[in-house]
Amino acid sequence: MEKQFKVSEIEISYRPAYKLSEKPKVISSDTAYGVFNQCWNADKMQLLEEFKVMLLNRQNRVLGVLSVAQGGFSEVMIDPKVVFSAALKACASGIILAHNHPSAELCPSEADIRLTKKMMDGGTLLGIKVHDHIILSAYGYYSFTDEGMM
Repeated sequence: MEKQFKVSEIEISYRPAYKLSEKPKVISSDTAYGVFNQCWNADKMQLLEEFKVMLLNRQNRVLGVLSVAQGGFSEVMIDPKVVFSAALKACASGIILAHNHPSAELCPSEADIRLTKKMMDGGTLLGIKVHDHIILSAYGYYSFTDEGMM
């Protein structure tokens, strides 16, 4: 008699809410900043650090923006598995990372630089391009790509 194993079934789904032609196309860091800024709660911008990821298709159309984590005033902890599992679930070809600095200081910290490198390495392994990492504040943004950091 065969032994019966108890395992959970896993279902993967993604339900796009808009036609492809209605989704914004990211052509620059300014476009990405505009999409992220629209998704950010302005009341929390200078209070809590948050991390979001924008999922993109092959034509750089926005599939969606995912809130990944919320932290305190000076840091937020990111689990790359959460980011890449969402990207894989949505069949994203690329992602753009973003987090805010409540202090309004736009320069990346050493931790920001290390995280970006780690995410780029993970993306390479999975065939998901990390296009940019944007740091937002109430007064503007910093693009790792624009500044030659990627």
